[in-house]
Amino acid sequence: MALFDLPFDELREHRSASVAPEDFDAFWSGTLQEAREHDLDARFEPVDTGLSTVDVYDVTFAGFGGHPVKGWLRLPAGAAEPLPLLVEFIGYGGGRGLAHENLLWASTGRAHFVMDTRGQGSAWGGGGATADPVGGGPAFPGFMTRGIDAPENYYYRRVYTDAVRAVEAARSHPLTDAARTVALGASQGGGITIAVGGLVPDLAAVAPDVPFLCDFPRAVGLTDRHPYREVALFLKTHRGRSADVQRTLSYFDGVHFAARGRAPALFSAALEDQTCPPSTVFSAFNAWAHEDKEIEVYDFNDHEGGGPHHEEAKLRWLRARV
Repeated sequence: MALFDLPFDELREHRSASVAPEDFDAFWSGTLQEAREHDLDARFEPVDTGLSTVDVYDVTFAGFGGHPVKGWLRLPAGAAEPLPLLVEFIGYGGGRGLAHENLLWASTGRAHFVMDTRGQGSAWGGGGATADPVGGGPAFPGFMTRGIDAPENYYYRRVYTDAVRAVEAARSHPLTDAARTVALGASQGGGITIAVGGLVPDLAAVAPDVPFLCDFPRAVGLTDRHPYREVALFLKTHRGRSADVQRTLSYFDGVHFAARGRAPALFSAALEDQTCPPSTVFSAFNAWAHEDKEIEVYDFNDHEGGGPHHEEAKLRWLRARV
């Protein structure tokens, strides 16, 4: 697919038409306060992986509603003092995978925590291990319309809350340095990263790649590729519900979390990306509140973005920060 979105010069200035609800901050402070009424109960069980350079822990902590959420914590073998911490969130449909996977970040001498995404982990990769015990009303297959009838019921209320609690759980380990915590992820993981960047005030940096869950009004009307397409197909059947759906989504739009971002940020976008169109990524990037922000742009790539080239860019960028 050739370039299909706004010209690059317009992307640089593009702003979302999405408007944050007046009670956006109250909604999220109340949600997190409710979650923190449950004991975090973070448990780290050593895993015998056969690896000699990385130690892996099977993690369980209490997320939204006190529900058990899984993760992996990977540390350089033999670490004896607190390390910079990278907390990673996973793309749509994937799970935390297997214990021996994803060794890049621990290989840099940092602690690496990967959060399992509740209810996901059955579409690609090594699988997931976290249930989503909350029911919902009628929904289109996938996760985008689960509980979309109201912000209080929406699926991503639970996921974003899990993500904040994941940062808290990872920071509770004695070999992680809370003051040097970075959130990162790609696609859905990038969208979750942006949300965490707006909800956790003291991160050292964030790095969202080709982020999903940004600028919902534009994304749903622009691309016919899933997962955004799930919303349009739901509305195709549930005629007349568009205003209600957009209201719910406004509480979860990365653009509004970006406006509350308080850490240096490295974004990435791909100009042929039909899954997360570049204008939606630039909407979040341009809204990001911290003045120290950069975006890497991959002109002729689709949703794979920069791939290993962008990993190299992140390695350089993080070296100066944690």
